[in-house]
Amino acid sequence: MNTPPSNQDYENSIVFDALNTSNWESSNVYDSLSEGNITAINATIVIWENYQQTIQAIQRWQERFTSQSDTLLNALTVNDIKTAKDSKRTGVILGWQNATPIENDLNNLTRFYELGVRIIQLTYNERNLLGNGCYERRDEGLSHFGVDAVKEMNDLGILIDLSHCGDQTCYDAIELSEKPVSITHSNSREFFDHPRNKPTEMIKLLAEKGGVIGANAFPPFLPKGFNSTISDYIDAIEDLVDKVGVDHVGIGTDFTQDQSNKWMDELFYQQGTKPKKRAKPYPNPVHHPQGLENPSKLSSVATELSNRGYSAQDIGKILGGNWMKLLKATWTD
Repeated sequence: MNTPPSNQDYENSIVFDALNTSNWESSNVYDSLSEGNITAINATIVIWENYQQTIQAIQRWQERFTSQSDTLLNALTVNDIKTAKDSKRTGVILGWQNATPIENDLNNLTRFYELGVRIIQLTYNERNLLGNGCYERRDEGLSHFGVDAVKEMNDLGILIDLSHCGDQTCYDAIELSEKPVSITHSNSREFFDHPRNKPTEMIKLLAEKGGVIGANAFPPFLPKGFNSTISDYIDAIEDLVDKVGVDHVGIGTDFTQDQSNKWMDELFYQQGTKPKKRAKPYPNPVHHPQGLENPSKLSSVATELSNRGYSAQDIGKILGGNWMKLLKATWTD
């Protein structure tokens, strides 16, 4: 007989947030990760950055891993994530939301892998040398360079992320990748019609090949927008579970804790440089759904899923078990 999760069940679970893009200079961010007992996060260190800027960002993270070693751990392997859990720290995976730092040299993938990068999103909103983003005028799919990049990431053991990619680019990557891939922070387009959300056919193909999709809690990708609550986020999770089953759905909150509205504006700049207006204004400050404002509230996801009849075992899969299974299949320990 399935039993509902207790607070102890949450404490014992691997809690993996597949996308956190908060202000890493803010101490509030690290406090909330500790308060939420977050086992590991995919921490965005690249959106529009180039090679040199990314080197500097990695150096800054190495300084944090040293100065905050009592609460943070540089997660390079699945075992590192387990160590973070056992030592009550948060494992930080250095992740990119754009492949721009490799510039026009695939050898840079090896260099960045050696520096600790373990998750790379192929494109961010617009076109780059690999393929097309979800807001690009046309999406012809992966370029020759992109096809080779997918193979190189497979060989190195870097998890491929498709969250901001155009549809054809996503389909190409799912089909061509020899390892399962991820959509770390998107919802179903059928659940809410938005270019950043993904069509059901794609989500099913991803799951058939062993991939995982992380339900996104950022309000613009939910039906009620910035009026959303934790219940609306659970609706997004349930919609994905209904489509592909509980073994292929995880958490990808897209937390933006303590980021400024100026930073939000720059996300939509053309290639990160030319100012461009957002289609709809955001509140200032931007906030996540009520009841899931920051990582300290992530246990509420377990509580809400339990209230809807999910077993402790299935909640453990959604909280982080499915991500761990995917990392075992894609990373090279």
